[in-house]
Amino acid sequence: MARTEQVLVLEPQHELKFRGPFTDVVTATLKLTNPTDRNVCFKVKTTAPRRYCVRPNSGIIDAGTSINVSVMLQPFDYDPNEKSKHKFMVQSMLAPYDMTDMEGVWKEAKPEELMDSKLRCTFEMPLENDKTTDHSVLPKSASASLDDGEVKKIMEECKRLQMEVQRLREENIQIREDDGLRKRRVAPMSAPHSSSTMVTSTVRDEGLSTRVLALCVLFFVIGVIIGKLAL
Repeated sequence: MARTEQVLVLEPQHELKFRGPFTDVVTATLKLTNPTDRNVCFKVKTTAPRRYCVRPNSGIIDAGTSINVSVMLQPFDYDPNEKSKHKFMVQSMLAPYDMTDMEGVWKEAKPEELMDSKLRCTFEMPLENDKTTDHSVLPKSASASLDDGEVKKIMEECKRLQMEVQRLREENIQIREDDGLRKRRVAPMSAPHSSSTMVTSTVRDEGLSTRVLALCVLFFVIGVIIGKLAL
């Protein structure tokens, strides 16, 4: 006797697509819709149960409603030359009006009461030009909200400020070294020269303070730019 035709509507109907990379869990969604006026019991089975996690893998779909089934492919070493032989089957049956035990219903179901639909699995890797070339400078949300010209200007400005900060750091280190060397040379000299040493040190300290102030201003500008990108 022929099986009853499937009453559930599957989306997608024939194929579950999993898009890589497959170094992490990849999830495909299977939507099951019950267009009838009866509740429908369902089960989702696969030929590779160790490779997939299905939630929910069974249940009841009320009349006129839908349910989304998450099919999670576990990480694996992808070989583009190897075709997937994995398949899924959605099995269903009309729920009895007096149903109390769903597992018992499945065990007692007659073959002609069961309906099923089969889907194959396909694996796809993203194209090279779909991959983002640089994730280190801008957050995804910021890069999506700015055009290419603005992104380029901000990147160039950040690079210039970083170089300026590095230059000021090097100057600051050099000033400290020069000041320390000068103090060591002046120390053995007599007292009359102490006043000129203090004047020289004061001038150097003022120069150092000016550079430190400039450094703080640059850090503030960088903080403002980063703050705008985060919005």
